[in-house]
Amino acid sequence: MSEATILPRAERFLSVLRHCQNLGMTVEQADAKGLVLRLPYSDGIVGDPETGVVHGGAITTLMDTTCGISTVCVLPEFEICPTLDLRIDYMHPAEPGKAIYGFAECYRVTPNVIFTRGVAYQDDRANPIAHVVGAFMRMGKVTQAAALNKAINEGRA
Repeated sequence: MSEATILPRAERFLSVLRHCQNLGMTVEQADAKGLVLRLPYSDGIVGDPETGVVHGGAITTLMDTTCGISTVCVLPEFEICPTLDLRIDYMHPAEPGKAIYGFAECYRVTPNVIFTRGVAYQDDRANPIAHVVGAFMRMGKVTQAAALNKAINEGRA
């Protein structure tokens, strides 16, 4: 796969995830080395109105999405890869009023599972808000997934 196709593929993937669109997430970088998504600060992601600290669920959503979409950076063709396992270790709260970035890379690809790791950060990747590791199940190419989706919608699966 060419480097030129990775970014558009990641942007298309993100564009169909309605909850990510509602949160205002954008793709900042996508290449064979990994993916960076941006989650802008907004009142909708605040967990503590008195301090303005971001809710951990918003960071979890950012990192699950970042790890999941990072699979398109390594696979030659798009595949459906749902989350099997996700572990997030929070280091410190995000600074209120600032965007949060999620970086993820795929460090091992097997015939059945893709293993990812990454960080959530604001100003410096070396000072992460959280560390993440995830495992994603490979379900096959889009054509197989489309057939499964059609079968589910028709009540045959």
